[in-house]
Amino acid sequence: MQQQQQIMNDASASWGRGSNRVASLEHFEGKKEDEFELQDPNYQEPGWKKFLSFVGPGFLVSLAYLDPGNLETDLQAGANHRYELLWVILVGLIFALIIQSLAANIGVTTGKHLAELCKAEYPEYVKYCLWLLAEVAVIAADIPEVIGTAFALNILFHIPVWVGVLITGSSTLLLLGLQRYGVRKLELLIASLVFIMAGCYFGEMSYVKPPATDLLKGMFIPKLKGHGATGDAIALLGALVMPHNLFLHSALVLSRKIPKSVHGINDACRYFLIESGFALFVALLINVAVVSVSGTVCSANNLSSEDMDKCGDLTLNSASFLLKNVLGRASSVVYAIALLASGQSSTITGTYAGQFIMQGFLDLKMRKWVRNLMTRCIAITPSLIVSIIGGSSGAGRLIIIASMILSFELPFALIPLLKFSSSSTKMGPHKNSIYIIIVSWILGLGIISINVYYLSTGFVGWIIHNSLPKVANVIIGIIVFPLMAIYILAVIYLTFRKDTVVIFIDPASKPDPTAQARLENGHGISMNELTRFPYREDLADIPLPE
Repeated sequence: MQQQQQIMNDASASWGRGSNRVASLEHFEGKKEDEFELQDPNYQEPGWKKFLSFVGPGFLVSLAYLDPGNLETDLQAGANHRYELLWVILVGLIFALIIQSLAANIGVTTGKHLAELCKAEYPEYVKYCLWLLAEVAVIAADIPEVIGTAFALNILFHIPVWVGVLITGSSTLLLLGLQRYGVRKLELLIASLVFIMAGCYFGEMSYVKPPATDLLKGMFIPKLKGHGATGDAIALLGALVMPHNLFLHSALVLSRKIPKSVHGINDACRYFLIESGFALFVALLINVAVVSVSGTVCSANNLSSEDMDKCGDLTLNSASFLLKNVLGRASSVVYAIALLASGQSSTITGTYAGQFIMQGFLDLKMRKWVRNLMTRCIAITPSLIVSIIGGSSGAGRLIIIASMILSFELPFALIPLLKFSSSSTKMGPHKNSIYIIIVSWILGLGIISINVYYLSTGFVGWIIHNSLPKVANVIIGIIVFPLMAIYILAVIYLTFRKDTVVIFIDPASKPDPTAQARLENGHGISMNELTRFPYREDLADIPLPE
C-alpha cells in the first residue's frame, strides 16, 4: 500500500510531463506506457486502420462548409468584388480548422460535449441565455439550408418556395428516422452529389480561366474595397465559421472509443485534426472555385444584358446560368440536383446539432421523434414565414441576413470553447499549448472585433441616412443601443470570467484496485480496465454516425 500511495502521489505532481490520465502507468519504474497499451488489440492495428476508425465526424461537420449559405455568399462575393474577398475564405477556413480541432479535443479529453460543459460551468441564467443563443444559431444556420433545398425543388418541379420549405422539413425528419436502417449510404450519395456540383464548378473554372495572378492576390492580400465589401466579408465569415458546428463536432467524437492514455488521447486528437484538415481543404477548393467562377463570368466583357441583371442580384435561384459553358441546357437541372443534395445533407447536420444543444443545456428526456420534430419546427419557422410573405426574393435576402446573424452569434460558442480548451480544470494536461492559445485568441478576438465594429458603424450609418421620421429613429435607438451595450458586456463577461468547475479528473486518484495491483506486480493491463470512457447512455437515443 505504501508503494501504491507513492505512485499516486508521484502521479499528482506529474502535470507537464505527460497525461495525468495514465500517470500511474508513466511512473511505474522500468515500464513504458507503450508496453501496456500494446495489450489492447486496437494498438496492434496499423496506423492507417486506426485512423480510419476515427474518420466520420469531421467529414459530416465539413458538409456545413458546403451548404447553400456558403454558396450564396460565395456567389455574391464573386459577383460584387471578383476575387478580392478570397482571403476571407482562406482565413475563415484556417480558423475553422483550429476551432473544429479544439472542439474535437474537448470531447476526446473530457467525454462531454460543449453544451454539457457550458451547462456545468455557468450560472443558471447564463446557461439559459447561452442555450437560447445556440438555438438562434441553429435556426440561422438552417435558414440557408432549408431555403436552398426549396429553391432546388422550385427549379426542378416549379413548386412555390414555401411548399419546398415544408417538404424539406418533412424529408429531413424522414431521413433521420431511417438512420437505424443504414441510411449512411444515402448520406454518402448526398455527399457524392455535392462533389458533382464541385466538379461542375471546377469544370467551369477551367473553361473561363480566371487569372491566376488575381486569384493569388485575392487570396493572400487582404482588401475591403468597394461598396458593401465589409458586409459581404462578414457574411462570408458567418457562413464559414458557424457556432452550431462547434457544439456538433464536440459531440460527434463521442461516438468513437477513445483510450484514456497519453497515446490514446494524442492519437485521437491527431487523427481528428488530420481528418478535419483534409475535409476543410476540399471545402476551401470548392469555395474558391465558386467565387472564381462567379467573379470571372460576371465581369466578362461579352456578358448579355440578361445575365448582367442576374449578376447584379445573384441568388441561389438564378445562379445556374454560371454553368452553361460546361453543361449547356442541362445546367439548371444538374445545378438544382446538387443544390438539393447540399441543402438536404446540411439540414441533417443542423438537426444533429440542435439535438445535442437541447440535450446538453436542458437535459430534456423525450422521445427521439418528438425531439426531432421540435428541432425541425423551430428551425424552419422563420424560413416558412419569410418565403410565404416575400417569396423567392425575400427568401434569398434572408440567407444573407442569416449569415450575418451567425457572425454575431459566434462569440457565445467560440469564447467558451477557447476558454475550456485552454483550462486546466477542464482539460488537465491536455489543455492548449501557449502557441495555440495565442493564435486562436488573436483570430477569435479579431473576428469578434470586426463584428462589433460593423454592428455599431452599420447601425449608426443606417440611423443617419434612413428616411424614417425622427420619432421612429429615436425609438429604434432607445431599443437597439442598449442591446448593443448588452452584447458587448456579455462578450466581456464570457472572456474574463474565471472557470470554477473542475471537469478533468485524474484517474490515478481513484485507481481500480485489481488493475493497480497487477500494475505494481509488473503485469500488463487491458485498456478496457482503466482507459475507456463510460458508455454515454444519455446519448444512446441520438443516432451518432458510426
